[in-house]
Amino acid sequence: MPREIGDVIIFPDRTDFQPNLTPIEVFREGSFGGTYWRPIRSSVISKDLEGQHLEFEDWWEGIDGQLLISEEYDKKVNRFRVSCGTSLEMWESKGWIRSQDPYGWMQWYCRFFGGRRSPDDDRQIRRWRAFAGPKGRFRIQLINKVIASETTHDDESISPVIRQSLQHWAYRLTLDDFEDFALNKWKSSMAD
Repeated sequence: MPREIGDVIIFPDRTDFQPNLTPIEVFREGSFGGTYWRPIRSSVISKDLEGQHLEFEDWWEGIDGQLLISEEYDKKVNRFRVSCGTSLEMWESKGWIRSQDPYGWMQWYCRFFGGRRSPDDDRQIRRWRAFAGPKGRFRIQLINKVIASETTHDDESISPVIRQSLQHWAYRLTLDDFEDFALNKWKSSMAD
């Protein structure tokens, strides 16, 4: 069924995970400087990897390869035209990458979205919730910046780096999410 970008995606078996961008939308909208699926040397599995995006080949129809497999990071292909994120090596050193998904969270999300369920689901969903979920630190930071600037939820001049980072985690701030948080914040301040 067609859906608008920003509409919550419901996974009946994991209602605690409600991103609002599909993997296709994350890439089509411009993410990771176009380098996510580039050839890599995975220290987690001690292998050179390339062509991993072909697992989802039917998803990429109409998406320019420079949004998927570029070897050089280009912030101009990102939706918000900013650089954000850290290196694969840093993610590996922090233990955030597991052998089943050597490219990281987005590879896990692509496979989860495609129907795979795995022992790593709980950890990955916890990470998503901490970053982009209803109480996620980046979602709340963005909302607080919007409130402080006295502007609208979709004013893209407010923290484009956080917006780009949230997009990498399959989330875009919606009016409903903004209003829910702002209302709860107002109620909380009135109770003090």
